[in-house]
Order: sequence, then C-alpha cells, then structure tokens
Amino acid sequence: HFHQNCYLHLASGSSAVGTVGAIVTCPLEVLKTRLQSSGLTLRPIFQVQLGTLSGTGVIRPGAVTPGLLQVLRSILEKEGPRSLFRGLGPNLVGVAPSRAIYFAAYSKSKEMFNGLFVPNSGAVHMSSAGVAGESFVCSPLFHKISNKTNLFEFSRGEKKMNALQCARYVYKTEGVRGFYRGLTASYAGISETMICFLIYETLKKHLANNQFTSPNNEKEKGASDFLSLMMAAAFSKGCASCIAYPHEVIRTRLREEGCKYKYFFQTGRLIAVEEGYAAFYRGLVPQLIRQIPNTAIVLSTYELIVHLLGESK
Repeated sequence: HFHQNCYLHLASGSSAVGTVGAIVTCPLEVLKTRLQSSGLTLRPIFQVQLGTLSGTGVIRPGAVTPGLLQVLRSILEKEGPRSLFRGLGPNLVGVAPSRAIYFAAYSKSKEMFNGLFVPNSGAVHMSSAGVAGESFVCSPLFHKISNKTNLFEFSRGEKKMNALQCARYVYKTEGVRGFYRGLTASYAGISETMICFLIYETLKKHLANNQFTSPNNEKEKGASDFLSLMMAAAFSKGCASCIAYPHEVIRTRLREEGCKYKYFFQTGRLIAVEEGYAAFYRGLVPQLIRQIPNTAIVLSTYELIVHLLGESK
C-alpha cells in the first residue's frame, strides 16, 4: 500500500504542470531577482524639508526604487528579450523531481503526523509541510545556478554565461560550498510553505464539509470543486508569500558576488540599516504574479490527478 500510495503522489506531483509554469513565469522570476538585487540602480531624488526654527528649506538627497515596468524596459533595451529567460535551464532540470519528491514526502508525513497529533489538524499540516520542505535536497543547487545566471552580467558587467559556464565559475571561485550559499535563507523559506499549507488545508476542509453529497452518501467532485480548490490555493499562497517574503531578498543577496553579505541575520541587519525595511519587499509584485497562479494550477491539478487515479484503482 505504501509503494502504491507513494507512486500515486510522485506521479501526481511530477506531472502537475510545474514545467509549463516554470517556462511561462520565467520572465517574472528574472524581474523579481533583479529587483531584489543590491545592484539595482536607484533613481536619485531630492526631498525638501522645512526647518523648524528658521523656516528655510533643506534639500536632502534620497532614492526611489525603479518600478517593475522600468526594470523590464531596461532589460529589453540593454540585454534583449532572450535575457528574460536566463536561468530557465537549471529550473527546468530541478522542477519535476523536486515537485515529485515534495508531494510524496508531504503525503507520507501527513500519515505519520496524523498518528502523533489530532488527525488533519493545523499541527499536522504545518509539520508535514516543514518535513516536505526539507526534502528539497537538490533545489538549492539548481536555484543557485539559476540566480547566478540571472545576476552575473547584471552585477558584474561581464559577458553572459550559460548555466554550465556559471556552474564551473561558482565551483572554481567558491568550491562546492558556493552552491549552497543562501541555504539558511532557503530553510527559512520553509515557513512560507508551512503557512501556505496550513491555510490551504483549512480552506480545503471547509470546502469538503460543504461539498455536494449524492443520494448514496458518496461525495462527488465536479469542476466547481476543483475551481474552489484553485481559489483556495491562490489565496493561501498570496498570504504566505506576503508574510514570508523577506527571506527571498536575503537569499538573493547571499548569492550575489563579493563578501558584503555573509550570514542570514547579518544580511538582514545590513539591508535594514542601508536601505530601510521597504527593501525587504522589493520584487514582491512579480513574485505574487508568478507564484499565485502557478501554485493554484499545480495544487488543483495535483488534487485532480490524485482523485482520478484514486477512482481508477
């Protein structure tokens, strides 16, 4: 039974349109990474403040972060449209196995934690999501290469690198440990997954209680049910992303060139002091545009495939 169940969730997770989502949303990933980067050129402005005693105006320099459309225009003008798909290769290599492992680990963890806690409670869903998040043993490597490919020319002004050249460069300059810089921030990002699944499973439970019951007391699932699950997944991901987003900015900074950013909390303090707390939410808009529909489609498709394969047994 375990092997059948594991295979079911592996097949469902890996085929949940993750690959298509990665291709379609790649430009948003590039835009998000550029906005998060410390190399982003801030537009200078001058703020006029009135003096309290003399009433004279004092001109103080300041800076404004370029908007999403300004960064997009800059990439298209300076690097061309192909740059919007830089780093796609490593993401495609990592997306299918990572999703398959994740959903299998999440399913098995739920079975285990249901025996330890109150079945299908918030503690079960958060613990299962946390364990499944830790199963992403290969993701940091692929995400690191993807990030480096996106940022290399942007931050250093040197020639473009493909994924393989970038991997060689990282290994040559930083060694094996270089692929796992920012790993602490990645583990901090598990909190986002835990929040997302806590909200999603709670909404899913409420939807199941209101689901249509047939005369034979068997619950039937229709298109509207999967649309409801899609909306629940979108809402859950949106909330979780807004709450846990700062770790994304810290992770991007830790993966940049140079030695300014060293550790998770040191990077967080440095960003807060130098750029203000608003910097922790740079790139949030493309992240939400990218992740919310992607997660909604993946989770609802996963539920649909599990339902169909379960019926065919």
